[in-house]
Amino acid sequence: MKVVAMSRKEQGSSASRRLRRAGQVPGIVYGGSVEPTPVAIEHNPLYHALRVEAFHSSILDMELDGKTEQVLLRDVQWHPYKPQVLHIDFQRVAADEKITVKVPLHFVNQEISPAVKLSAAIVGHVVNEIEISCLPKDLPSFIEVDLANLETSQTIHANDLKLPAGVSLPAHGTENPVIVTVTVPAGKGEEAGEEGEAK
Repeated sequence: MKVVAMSRKEQGSSASRRLRRAGQVPGIVYGGSVEPTPVAIEHNPLYHALRVEAFHSSILDMELDGKTEQVLLRDVQWHPYKPQVLHIDFQRVAADEKITVKVPLHFVNQEISPAVKLSAAIVGHVVNEIEISCLPKDLPSFIEVDLANLETSQTIHANDLKLPAGVSLPAHGTENPVIVTVTVPAGKGEEAGEEGEAK
């Protein structure tokens, strides 16, 4: 995915307001061996790009003053009630340096799992994204969580996820956060079992 930006010299709140009135978004690109670069990006294409999930967890090609470099979206500030981007931060990435970034989780096959089919259980997605560490070339757009074999007695933790090659979970002490929980409503398990016997 591509972002087109122009470097800007004027900084400060009044300069930022002028940019926004002109349909531009002030931002900054930092990282690498160069100084942080203040940039301006056209608002509407950026706004639509931000609505695409992959834009938030992919290595982006930024065309900055005619030169292309690879960046990662790091922060977005939105207007409190208008559909307007107020400021955006990007980080330069190097091919040989690991990055730490949050990627979305995609839950699949929940409806065919034993927990749902046999016990009418309620499956709770505790988190919808997870922080990973990898080289830029190994960055996945998302991580799939296959719930096909989910049982009522199960709880899925971060360490249970099947990660793509080259991807790991950053070490945060002994943390192993819960990803998925299963709750069986009172009486539902028995009803589902009786229905199964009747068939």
